[in-house]
Amino acid sequence: MHKKRSASKRPKGTTLRPLEHRPGYLILGEFANCSTLPDNLKSLQIHMQKAAQLMGAHVVQSLFHKFNPYGLSGVVVIKESHFAIHTWPEYQYAAVDLFSCGKMRHTIGFKYLAKVFGSKKLRVTKIKRG
Repeated sequence: MHKKRSASKRPKGTTLRPLEHRPGYLILGEFANCSTLPDNLKSLQIHMQKAAQLMGAHVVQSLFHKFNPYGLSGVVVIKESHFAIHTWPEYQYAAVDLFSCGKMRHTIGFKYLAKVFGSKKLRVTKIKRG
């Protein structure tokens, strides 16, 4: 059972919003049959930042990591929220997550990444959050 929050517990000047107000969308991109996945951090970081810019995002900071023996993961923090990737070269697959609390042109960025990755199959799923 959930307790009702009292007005005194909320930050001053805030009100509860109806569920119609969504904080944003999580957009999942699954890139399959990738023939040219980047295998170095700098290359992947450059492509992720370019995709973010193509979507209309404003890059704040990036962090990427290389796994042994292979695979890369990274996150691009954007003013609109975040943009993350995990690659599995042994499966010719990459998973990309974009969370945005604003309108973004995700299709442009995902198509750019599909071309860079040589992906023969891209599946996109959009989920309302909140």
